[in-house]
Amino acid sequence: MTTMTLTTRVPAETNGFFARITEAVRGWMLRMETRAELERLSDRELNDIGLTRADIDAVVNHRA
Repeated sequence: MTTMTLTTRVPAETNGFFARITEAVRGWMLRMETRAELERLSDRELNDIGLTRADIDAVVNHRA
């Protein structure tokens, strides 16, 4: 029986590229989860933590 092994070298730049893409997707997913959690809160609950519905976008995108 013959066994064949393929070894592929991936340039370091490519690994960095995929790492950046993965990190960007993770960040996006975290922002979407945060937005969903904040949107589930009532206006009173948001007020208790010093926010209004208009603040959610700024908070999620780290502009507050």
